[in-house]
Amino acid sequence: MIIKDIKLSNFRCHKEYGLDFDTHTTQILGENGWGKTSVLEAIYLAVQGKSFKAVDREILRRGAEFYRVELSFLNGEKTTVVYDEGIAKKSFLITDKKWARLPKKNRYPVVLFEPADLSLITSSPTRRRDYFDRFLAQLFDEYNHSLSQYNKALKQRNELLKKEYVRQENLFPWNILLARYGVKIRMMRARLVANLNDSLTGVYRGIAENRDEVALKYDSYTGEALESEYLRLLEMDYNRDVLTGHTNFGIHKDDYIFLFNGVPADGTASRGEMRSVILALKFVEAEMLFEDLRRRPLVLLDDVFSELDDTRQKALVKNFQENQVILTSVK
Repeated sequence: MIIKDIKLSNFRCHKEYGLDFDTHTTQILGENGWGKTSVLEAIYLAVQGKSFKAVDREILRRGAEFYRVELSFLNGEKTTVVYDEGIAKKSFLITDKKWARLPKKNRYPVVLFEPADLSLITSSPTRRRDYFDRFLAQLFDEYNHSLSQYNKALKQRNELLKKEYVRQENLFPWNILLARYGVKIRMMRARLVANLNDSLTGVYRGIAENRDEVALKYDSYTGEALESEYLRLLEMDYNRDVLTGHTNFGIHKDDYIFLFNGVPADGTASRGEMRSVILALKFVEAEMLFEDLRRRPLVLLDDVFSELDDTRQKALVKNFQENQVILTSVK
């Protein structure tokens, strides 16, 4: 599906804004602070159902009562997103029918490339989990649901642990949910890493033109614990959890380790090598989305060209030549 144009009202710094897109590549130019990233955020919201940066009240232009995103496609379809501050809810209007959430059939795959992604290897485990969570939510229908249920249960359990006194039996219902969804999430994360590793080295070598090997290691805090063992380990941590006021055991502590020639890339690979690894990851991500969903993903590049040398810029253009690309850059 090709995006034709976008219209924004009260979205971030944009009171009113409109833009027509090229069927292949569109470049959005502007100074820092102009709101280029906000345009990509609005596109992502309209095709994925939620922002990659913030919640709705943070997106709303200061002093406004609503925001509106209207995205039109080349085939004549249109998606309109409206957030009403008065009721603190957003809705999706598609072919004259209103939805509280973007229907699955109207979600479109996206490869998002932010400047911070180039530092993914050296960033925090939280940043890496967030990155792969977004990827997994596009690939596996049940991933987003499982992660949402897990996070809700984790929040409730942590709130109980912050109280002056909490009995172990009070935590049991939340332990059940954490074990159930934690195991599902871990299995999907492990499957993703295995699939990525099938292609990562080959794609990397095509960019770097060398014989180095790259891989991704899924470092799960819960090991290979099945649901009953997961539950037992949660219960064993009761005293420590009460002492610290939060849940210490679980998949919310997981990490993804990038390996370069068999050792952690952080500290061993050069800055250029790490950037080639991330490019390879993006290319594999795009191909996996296409193979699984049979839709060529939309590519959103947020000010990354300036961070890449000529060789890597050419690799970016070559590998995304069959995708619609919308990119931002500073004038």
